[in-house]
Amino acid sequence: MARHNEAHAHYHQVVRAPRRQAVARPGDTSHVSDQHPEPVEPSAARPTDLPTGRAQDREILRLAVPAFFALVSEPLMLLADSAIVGHLGTPQLAALGVAGTILQTLVGVCVFLAYGTTSAVARRIGAGDHRGALSQGIDGLWLALLLGAVLAVAGLLLAPAAVGAFDPSPDVANHAVTYLRISCFGIPSMLLLLAATGVLRGLQDTKTPMVVAISANLANIALNLVLVYGLDLDIAGSALGTALAQTAAGVALVWVVVRGARRDGAKLRPDRPGILSSAHAGIPLVIRTLTLRVAIVLTTYVATSLGTTSVAAHQVAFTLWSFLALALDAIAIAAQALTGRALGAGHVAGTRAITRRMMWWGLVSGFVGGLALWGLRDVYVRWFTSDQEVRHTLAAILLVAAIWQPVNGVVFVLDGVLIGAGDGRYLAVAGVIALVLFVPMALSVLWFDGGVVALWWAFGGYMLLRLLTLMIRERGDGWLVTGATR
Repeated sequence: MARHNEAHAHYHQVVRAPRRQAVARPGDTSHVSDQHPEPVEPSAARPTDLPTGRAQDREILRLAVPAFFALVSEPLMLLADSAIVGHLGTPQLAALGVAGTILQTLVGVCVFLAYGTTSAVARRIGAGDHRGALSQGIDGLWLALLLGAVLAVAGLLLAPAAVGAFDPSPDVANHAVTYLRISCFGIPSMLLLLAATGVLRGLQDTKTPMVVAISANLANIALNLVLVYGLDLDIAGSALGTALAQTAAGVALVWVVVRGARRDGAKLRPDRPGILSSAHAGIPLVIRTLTLRVAIVLTTYVATSLGTTSVAAHQVAFTLWSFLALALDAIAIAAQALTGRALGAGHVAGTRAITRRMMWWGLVSGFVGGLALWGLRDVYVRWFTSDQEVRHTLAAILLVAAIWQPVNGVVFVLDGVLIGAGDGRYLAVAGVIALVLFVPMALSVLWFDGGVVALWWAFGGYMLLRLLTLMIRERGDGWLVTGATR
């Protein structure tokens, strides 16, 4: 909590002024009047004081490194859950896979609660409106709670149908429904956790979410061991332990946000216009997220259709690709927070400068990730499989995946920059365009029996399409909307 207080104090080094509601285009100062003077900006956000060079790098790393560790803790928790449940038996492990896929899809689509809130709060911070930032964050929390309640009820009622869509065996289905229904009680907390994390990121604090995420994941492992083995609750114990850990994490971060809001005099009651505004801003981000998930599912579908060896090699390669993506996603999170703050403060030139620096970080991170992927391929191949045919196929895929990593690095950063700018509509349209062009590319691999290596070339082409659409936007000025709100 001390870290949060430091971030809070940093942004109190301003003179409070009335909120600036108008949206300003680059170079436009007509919206500032004598009655509503320009808010005095945080000293770190003035055009002459914006960090450059190494100071800029330190600012990026200050946000990205804690975000990375918070992101990494999640898959490690899932691995621990799988190990604990796996010792119960194959049906339970299969059930965890089915129920976990459903839950991850639901929560993944709701990631806009974190992304959209980060952008909105960061803008207010840049404009010197700390109270308004926290008020906007509270709106995001209420939206998360309402949406979480709806999804929890829907999950409880539709669990059998959702599990049945995977056509599992009766034994697996029973375990999966049990796990899913118990986990549904934790959905509101999971969404609150997303929204509260977004608020704190917007406040330029990624350390507090990191501490809470790691603590919750360690608690989850302990609870799972006690409930599954100590109390002999089988897979229900795993679901209950995870739900309890997520609830504790959600309560902890919400408490941090609410405490800050009360201290600043921000409203805590639900504000219907504010909640609706948050929901409306999140719709384009949902579309963006869905296009990404459809592309990934389509890739897996094609790999599965190519045969057992292909899908096995694809699964291992995609697992490694996803882990490298966490490092890139951490830089994207820093991009969201810094872009929103810079635009909120009205610094177009500063936004351009920080964007270029983060693109450099994304490119370098992509090169490093690609070298690690290719240079250690023999280690990965031996580690994940003993099947010689799978090993040969996997090695070929890893070369392709390594080649595309620098592209991925820049894509992740630009995605974060535009999210931070609140440019969700463009991201939604760009996502649809890239997906529409990718579908025939992926299916042609199946139609012409190109093999799983060709599929990964096609997937790299999809990332290249995303890069082109994002760079076109970044080159223009349409996304550079300044002010406390967009």
